Amino acid sequence: MIESFDDTAPSGDELTDYDRAHIKLYMRLLDAASDGADWREAVQVLFGIDPCKDLERARHVHASHLARAQWMTRTGYHHLLRQNAH
Repeated sequence: MIESFDDTAPSGDELTDYDRAHIKLYMRLLDAASDGADWREAVQVLFGIDPCKDLERARHVHASHLARAQWMTRTGYHHLLRQNAH
């Protein structure tokens, strides 16, 4: 479980400090989705949110961060590569 996270991941077209700090989380979310893990289990393990107690928040946190993780695989990694080249 990560210690600090926002309920809503960034959604802009620029790589943020939040993204850099949560790259491992994004990777774990992508791995869980790829493995067919139930989103409720993933959100409980990765964020420490019990979906039985707070379903809407759990659903939002998971969906928001998974969408950002998917953005990272399509676009965000280009930003990382450019920064590492400098």
